[in-house]
Amino acid sequence: MEVARTAPAVPATPAVPTASAAVGHHSPVVSPDGTRLAWLSDRTGRPRLHVAAMPAHGPIDPDAATVLDATGIGGPHPDVTSFTWSPDGGRIAVQIAPAGGDRTRVALLDPDGGPPTEIAPAATAVVLGAWEPTGRRLGVTVLTDAGDPDSDRYGDGTACLVDVRDGSSVVLGTGQAAVVQAVSADGRRVVLRTGRRGERGLELVDLRTGCRTQIVGGPGGALNATARFGAAPGTLWVHTDADREHSALLAVALGHAGDELIAPARPVAVRPGADLDVVALDPGGARAALVWNTGGRSEIEIADLRGGRPQRVLVPCDVVTNVSFARDDTSLLVAGHAPGVPPHVVRVPVRGGAATPLLGGTPVAPVTPQPERVVFPAEDGLRLGGWLHRPSSPNGAGLLWLHGGPESEERPGWAPLLHELVAAGVTVLTPNVRGSSGRGRTFARLDDGALRPSSITDVRAATRLLAGIPDVDPARIVVAGRSYGGFLTLAALVRFPELYAGGVDVCGIADLAEFYARTEPWIAGPARTEYGDPRTDGALLDELSPLYRADRIRAPLLVVHGDNDTNVPVGQALAIHAALSARGAPVELLRMADEGHDVFDRDTRAAANGRIVRWVAQVTGVRPG
Repeated sequence: MEVARTAPAVPATPAVPTASAAVGHHSPVVSPDGTRLAWLSDRTGRPRLHVAAMPAHGPIDPDAATVLDATGIGGPHPDVTSFTWSPDGGRIAVQIAPAGGDRTRVALLDPDGGPPTEIAPAATAVVLGAWEPTGRRLGVTVLTDAGDPDSDRYGDGTACLVDVRDGSSVVLGTGQAAVVQAVSADGRRVVLRTGRRGERGLELVDLRTGCRTQIVGGPGGALNATARFGAAPGTLWVHTDADREHSALLAVALGHAGDELIAPARPVAVRPGADLDVVALDPGGARAALVWNTGGRSEIEIADLRGGRPQRVLVPCDVVTNVSFARDDTSLLVAGHAPGVPPHVVRVPVRGGAATPLLGGTPVAPVTPQPERVVFPAEDGLRLGGWLHRPSSPNGAGLLWLHGGPESEERPGWAPLLHELVAAGVTVLTPNVRGSSGRGRTFARLDDGALRPSSITDVRAATRLLAGIPDVDPARIVVAGRSYGGFLTLAALVRFPELYAGGVDVCGIADLAEFYARTEPWIAGPARTEYGDPRTDGALLDELSPLYRADRIRAPLLVVHGDNDTNVPVGQALAIHAALSARGAPVELLRMADEGHDVFDRDTRAAANGRIVRWVAQVTGVRPG
């Protein structure tokens, strides 16, 4: 390969259809009157909000759906990442990530196709929250790029209720990662989430008296904390891992408005050793659909909130990402994915029976073998896990793929890059090193701050496991990862250069101090609990940053980054590329225009992943088929 080469921008259209170009459908939500379905899909190329009539039976024809127009909101690529129907069904509030960027916008879209209306257009960024039940006001969080980086309040957001009729607003509070979670039926109480990563908390705010009551929080906080008011007054349903190892569903009994006394949280749905991923409340208030993560795969049950026994539901896919009740009271809408099957939506009978397709669900050829769950020891004896993807015709090459987050988890679901690598004969291992989610709060916090070096040695332990697979040549292993996984990739190449034939860094951090200086304030502030505080931990951040030891990287490196990334700015990619180029080391930089921290355009994703697959073949000496 060429030395110190900068690759041109990826082409707009892939040469041949690939798994990476497959269409995905997700986040289905039925309108309040039950007549229409809204969902997100990249069918038109980038993620857009689609609306169609909800059929009584059978699938939806995506070609007949209305693609709602958000033109003019945030630039030429108004990529929709989340949404919520207004209580009267007349509008849909959406969160937009312009060209995949982190300066998100919030707008109201007309489900019949009218022009969009932006909320707080003068703000640096806006985050979508919950509607007030009357539909007159919408919860949002306003973010700014101003502030003192040395302040504990750096990156704080201001949570508001905005009147969608005249734009006036009521400030609810400020804080790190603030989000308006829920508004009570009488409009008097609001639940506000705040807190840094790993320290989330929930606060109940009485808008009339100003009384503020902490529901979740205190020492230790939580990795996650969400809440919704029940259909009947007096109950708040809380989904959190506060004061416990794994996420569960709790009920909090509330007194009359203005009464500061609330009952302690009561566990409603708890599974030892399993995280509760998704909670969906029945509009009638009597039931909840619960999605559990059990060893990486999803299980669904219907819980009777009045105290009856839970009912198991047949899971239609390996990983469920979203579930909601259809308004006919007889079925669930389940969104998810599986190995070789892109994100899709099915309808599942509540009282038992087979799932029926609603949107997508066609497997992508060629069919690859199902991943195998593996368990292996870290170098200090800690039990680690992951998934081994064995190709039908192995070519001797191996690839270690490291997920982002780090509060995320590799699961046996849709992963188009891995699909294409395995189809090409590469054996892939996807480990969940310490710091990953899915194993409880203690495991997720084992990489915080000064503990991070142990997560890097976990990469070496996983590499040795992969090298021991009979179909893998230990001299032909590539280490690769995205975001935090890109950081781990660079760290492994620096610390264990003898182990790898190549590396692929996708939007990874090379210099932690520079990351803090250049990322968005609302990303930097909450990250201090995860990576370390740049005000006090400068030496630690420098010690962990691969850029300062780039001279130790021996293997060829492919760096892939979106130009519009303000989470991990593209300067991180330019810095590691420049450091290797300066000494004539083999490095290639692939920049993606109109993409941010995530790659949203299907054709760009397909072209970039195709380049990665070809590059892995080159550095591992695989002959073209």
